[in-house]
Amino acid sequence: MSNLLNSSNEEHSHTHHQCDSDHNHSHHECGCGHDHSHQNEHLHSSGHPQAGQNELFHIHVNHADVCEKTLTRDPGDLTDTKSEKRVYLLENLGCANCASKMEQKILALPEIDYASISFTTKQLHVAANDPEKLLPVFQEICSSIEPDVKVVPRTKSPGIVKTKTFILENLGCANCASKMEKRINELTGINNATITFATKQLKVSGLSPESMLPEIQKICSSIESDVKVVPKETTVHTAPETTGNKHKLSDNLKSGIFIGIGSAVFIAGEILKHVLPGSSMIVNILFVLAYIILGYRIVWTAINNLFKGRIFDENFLMSIATLGAFCIGEFAEAVGVMLFYRIGELFEHVAVEKSRGQIMSAVDMRPEVVNLLVGEDVRIIPSGDAQVDDILVVRPGDRIPLDGVVVEGDSRLDTSPLTGEPVPVKVASGDKVTSGCINTSGVIKIRVEKVLEESMVTRILDSVENAAASKPKIDRFITRFSRAYTPFVVILALFTAIVPSLITGDWTKWVYTALTFLVISCPCALVLSVPLAFFSGIGAGSKRGILFKGGAALEAIKDIKVVAMDKTGTITEGNFVVQNSVPTGNIEADYLLALAAGCERTSTHPIANSIVNAACAKGLSLERPTAVNEFSGRGVQATLSDGEVLCGNFDFLESFQIDLSDYKNEQYGTEVLVALNRRFIGHIIISDTIKEDAAAAISAIKGLDILTVMLTGDGKSSAEAVAAQTGIDDIRAKLLPHEKLTELRKIQDSYGQVMFVGDGINDAPVLAGADVGAAMGSGADAAIEAADVVFMTSAMEAIPQSISIARITNKIAVQNIVFALAIKALVMVLGLAGFANMWMAVFADTGVAIICVLNSIRILYRGNSSYTDPARQHITPKISYSD
Repeated sequence: MSNLLNSSNEEHSHTHHQCDSDHNHSHHECGCGHDHSHQNEHLHSSGHPQAGQNELFHIHVNHADVCEKTLTRDPGDLTDTKSEKRVYLLENLGCANCASKMEQKILALPEIDYASISFTTKQLHVAANDPEKLLPVFQEICSSIEPDVKVVPRTKSPGIVKTKTFILENLGCANCASKMEKRINELTGINNATITFATKQLKVSGLSPESMLPEIQKICSSIESDVKVVPKETTVHTAPETTGNKHKLSDNLKSGIFIGIGSAVFIAGEILKHVLPGSSMIVNILFVLAYIILGYRIVWTAINNLFKGRIFDENFLMSIATLGAFCIGEFAEAVGVMLFYRIGELFEHVAVEKSRGQIMSAVDMRPEVVNLLVGEDVRIIPSGDAQVDDILVVRPGDRIPLDGVVVEGDSRLDTSPLTGEPVPVKVASGDKVTSGCINTSGVIKIRVEKVLEESMVTRILDSVENAAASKPKIDRFITRFSRAYTPFVVILALFTAIVPSLITGDWTKWVYTALTFLVISCPCALVLSVPLAFFSGIGAGSKRGILFKGGAALEAIKDIKVVAMDKTGTITEGNFVVQNSVPTGNIEADYLLALAAGCERTSTHPIANSIVNAACAKGLSLERPTAVNEFSGRGVQATLSDGEVLCGNFDFLESFQIDLSDYKNEQYGTEVLVALNRRFIGHIIISDTIKEDAAAAISAIKGLDILTVMLTGDGKSSAEAVAAQTGIDDIRAKLLPHEKLTELRKIQDSYGQVMFVGDGINDAPVLAGADVGAAMGSGADAAIEAADVVFMTSAMEAIPQSISIARITNKIAVQNIVFALAIKALVMVLGLAGFANMWMAVFADTGVAIICVLNSIRILYRGNSSYTDPARQHITPKISYSD
C-alpha cells in the first residue's frame, strides 16, 4: 500500500489549522498576564472578510478557503496603493492571543489602512501614509499588551558571523587575486575569504567584516597598487556601471596608444638597423626609447613591488627577462618581447572583461526602477523601494520587475531569459509571474509578492555570484600548484644560466635560455582560465534556467553514475485530478466526495487539494471538521457532524480494524480510501500527469551512460507504470522519507556517486545526503535550500542539460591546464635544445592565456542540447498507489 498522505508531493503530511468555533488551542505560558481566551478572536464567515476584518485571520496568514479563494487579504485594504507598505519584526512575541489584540489595536489607529500580524513569522504588516512615524505608536501598543515585545523594521538576520561582499575595483591579475585571498584569510577575525576574479568580488565572513576593510585594503594595495576595495551596493545602479565601463575603455585606449607609439619607434629602429648598418648608436637609442614607452609601467611596478617583498610576480619576471636581454646585447629582442607582452596583456584583459560582461549581463536582470501605481497615477521609483502588495504597471517590452501575481490585464510572456526557451506563455488575472520574463503584448498590473532582494532576478544573480565563489577542487589545486610553479621555474632558470655556462663557457646562450624561462614562469594562464571555465559553465547554466550553487557542484556532477528521482512533482506534474468516486452500498458518490473533502479541507497537499477542488467544482457543501488528527505518511482522522471520518491508504484503514472486504482495486490511480464511523464507504481515484519531456529526458540521461532510479513513497504498481512509460531503469517504491535516504546509501555503495532530484520538504534530507542534490524550482523552499543545483523551469530536460554542461565545463578546464603546461614545457625543452627564443616564450605566457580564456568562454555560445524528443506526447497515466 502506498504512503500517499505524507508531507510534500509524495508523502502526504497535513498542516491542519483548527479554526472552527470550537477552539482547543493551547498556549505556552508567556508571562504577559493577559487573558488567552479566544472570545471573538475567530469569526469565520462563509465568504471573504469584510473590509477591516483581516484581524480575524492573523494566525493563518497563508490559509486559503476551500474553493481557492484567499482568506488572508482584504483587497480593499491591501491593494490601496495610496499607502506605503512596511514589514516589522515583533521580537520576543510569545503569545498568539496577544498578537491578535495588538493587531486589533493597531488596525484601529486612524492612520492605518491595513494591519496584519503573523504569529508564526512574528511579523507585522502595515499600510499607512507614513508607517515610519507610527513606529513609536506600534511599540507602545505592543509593549502595553506584552511588555517584552520589541518592534523593529525587518532586516536580514544579523547572526554572529557576518558575511560581507566587497568589489575589488581595478583588479587586473588573476594570480594577484590568489595572493590577496591567501593573505586576507590569514587575518585575525576572518573566518573565510574568497576572491572571485571573474566577478571581481571579495566575500568575507567574520565577526565584523566591515571593520577589517582598512587591513584588507592595505593587503590588496600591496599586491596590486591600483586596486580599491569598496563595499558592494545592493541597490541597482545602471549609471555607475556605465561610467566604470567608459573608464575601463579609456584605460584600454591609453594602453593601445602607448603600444602604438612604442611599436612605431621599434619599427623605425628595425628599419634603420637594416638601412644604415653603421648607425648602431642611433638604433640602440630608438630601441631604448621604445622600451621606455612600452615597459616603463612594468619596470616601475616591479621596483615598487620589490620593496614590498614581492619577487615572483609577472612584472618583476618580465623586467628581469627584458633587461637581461639588454645586458647580453639583444636590444631588439628585449623591446620586441616587451611589445608582444603588452599586446598580449591588453588582449587578455579585453577578453576577460568581455567574457565577464557577457556572463553578468545574461544573469543580472534586476530592474533599476519600477512603475508604481498610486491611485490613477504612475510613479517611477527605485526597484528596491517597492514593497509587498504594491501594484506595478508592466508595459509591453518591459521585463517583469519583481515576483508577483497579475491583478489586471492579460498578456504573453517571453520566458527565455529564465528558461532558454522562447515559447510565449499566456498570463491573465490571478496568474503568478516571475521577475526576469519579458512582457511581449498587453499592459498588465501585478501585485508584488516578493521584494527585490527576494525576487527571482536577485536570486539568480546571487546564485551565480555565490557559485563563482565556491571553488572546485581543481581550482584549489591550481592555486596551490601556481605557488610552487613560479619559484621552481625561476630556480630552473638560475640553474640553466649558471651550470651549463660554467661547463661550456657560452654565457650568452645559456643566459638567454634562462631569460626565456623567466618569461614563461608566470602562472596567470592557469590561475585565470580554470576559474573562468567554471564561471562560464555557471553562466551557461543560468541562461537555461539551471542554477549551480558552486563550481564544486559542477565538478561533482561530471562523475555521477546514477540519477535518482522523486516521482511526484519531479517526473510528474503533481497536478492531481479526481477521476472517479467509487462508493459502496447505498452511499452516493457526491456524499462520499463531500465527506472526504471536509476531512481534507485544511491540508495543503496536492492530493487533498484535488479532492477539495473536485468537491467545489460540483458545488458541494463542505463541512469544517471540529477535530483533526494526522498520521504522517498514512492518513487523516477527522470529526464531522456525521461522525468519525478516516481518509487514507489501505494500511491506514486496516490499522483501525476497518472491514475492507468490499474494497476492490479495479482502476489505476491514486486511491484514497474513506471510512465513516469505522465502516468502509468507498474510495476516490486520483491520477497525476507525467511531464511532457520526462521520457525524452530519461532517454538522454541513459544516453550519457547513467543509470536512472525512481525513489517514491507510492505503491509498486504505480511506480512501475510511470517507469514503463518513461523508461526508468529501476524503482524503489513504498518508501517513507527516512527510507529514501537508506535506499540512496545502498545505491551509492553499489554504483558510486548519485545525483538525487526532488522537490518536496521530505526530500531535503535525501538532497543533502546525495553526492549532488538537485531541486525543482517549483518545489519547497527547504528542498531548494538543501540542493546543490536548482532547475528553475522544473523541467526534466534540465537534468541531462546540467550533466552535459558540467562535463563540458570540466573538460574545458582540463584542456586549459594540459594546453598551458604542455606549451610551457615544450618551450622549455626547445630552449634547452637551442631552438626556442623569447618570442616563443611570450606566446607561451600571454598567448596561451588568451587562448585559454577564449576556450573557457566558448561554452556560453553553445546552443541547447538536442537530446529531447521534439515529438513529445502529453501522457496522462492511470497509475495505482494501492498495492
